[in-house]
Amino acid sequence: MPLWLTLVVVAQVFLAAVALIDKYIVSSETVVLRPFTYTFWISILSSGSVLVFLLGWLPIPVFVDGISIPTFENVQALTITTFALSLTTGYTFFTALLSMFTALKYSDASDVVPVVGAVNALATFFLGYYFFDTSLPHNFLAGMLLLVAGTILTSGLRFTKQTMFSVFHAGIMFGLHYVVLKELFEETNFDTGFFWSRMAIVAIALSMLLIPYYYEKVMARTQRAKKRDSMLLIGNKLLGGIASIMMLMAVDMVDKSMVSLPQALGGLQYLFLLGFSVCCGRYISKDWGENVTFRDIVQKAVSIPLIVLGFFLLFM
Repeated sequence: MPLWLTLVVVAQVFLAAVALIDKYIVSSETVVLRPFTYTFWISILSSGSVLVFLLGWLPIPVFVDGISIPTFENVQALTITTFALSLTTGYTFFTALLSMFTALKYSDASDVVPVVGAVNALATFFLGYYFFDTSLPHNFLAGMLLLVAGTILTSGLRFTKQTMFSVFHAGIMFGLHYVVLKELFEETNFDTGFFWSRMAIVAIALSMLLIPYYYEKVMARTQRAKKRDSMLLIGNKLLGGIASIMMLMAVDMVDKSMVSLPQALGGLQYLFLLGFSVCCGRYISKDWGENVTFRDIVQKAVSIPLIVLGFFLLFM
C-alpha cells in the first residue's frame, strides 16, 4: 500500500474515532459537557492552531514549491472587508458545530456524520458555483443523486424533525464556512485568512458569554467538569488535528493528476463508522448511541455506501 494511501486510511480511522468521541461527550450522563458548552470550548481551543505561526521563525526547510510555514510577518491588518468575512467564518463554524453536536446527542454518529458530510459537500459545490462561477465536476449529477438518495434514506427513516433540522443546518453552515473562508483567502492571503478566521471563531465563542443564559450554562457545566472530561476534550481535538495533518501530507505526496483522490477517499470515515456500528454497537453502552437492530443495520448498510460513492464521484 502506498504511503499516501496509508496516511489517508489512518486519518479516516482517526476522524471516525473523533466523531464517536464527540457523540460520547455530548450524550453521556457521566460527562457534564453538553452541545453548547462543548462547542464553546472546541471553538476556544481553535486558537491553538495559530501556534503553527511560531514555526515560521525557525529555519525549517520547504521541500514543495508554493508551500511555506505561516508567519506573523505575512498577516495583514484587518480591513472592513476582511473583518466582515472573518466574523462570518467564525459564526458559521460555531453554529455548524453546535448543530452537529446537537444532532449527535440524539442520534447515532454513523447516521449524523455521513449526512452532514453529504449536505456540506453539496452546499459547498452549489455555493462555490453561484459565488465564484466555478465549474461543477463532470460526475456532479451522478454524485449528487447518490448523496441525495443516501441522505433521504437516512433522514427519512432515522431522524426526528429536530435532528433533521440540526443535521441539514450543520451541513449548510459548514459549506458556507468553507466558501467564505475561500473568499477570505482570495481577498488577502492564506496566512492572514487563517489567522483572523481562527481569531474570529474565538471571538464568536467569547461573545456568547455576554448573554447571561449562555454564560451561566457554560460556567455551570465547566465548573462541574472532571479532569477526565477535560482530557477527553483536549485529546479529541488533538486527534482531529493529527488526522488533518495526515490528510495534508497525503495530498502533498500524490501526483498532481491524483491530487483529488485523498479528498475523494474522505468517505472512508463513514464506512469505518458503519463497521463500528455493526461490529461493536451491541457490545457498548447506550452513551455511544449505535442502534443495531436488523432494520438499523440494513438501513445503514444501504444509505452509507450510497453517500460514500457519491462523495467519491464528486471529487474525482
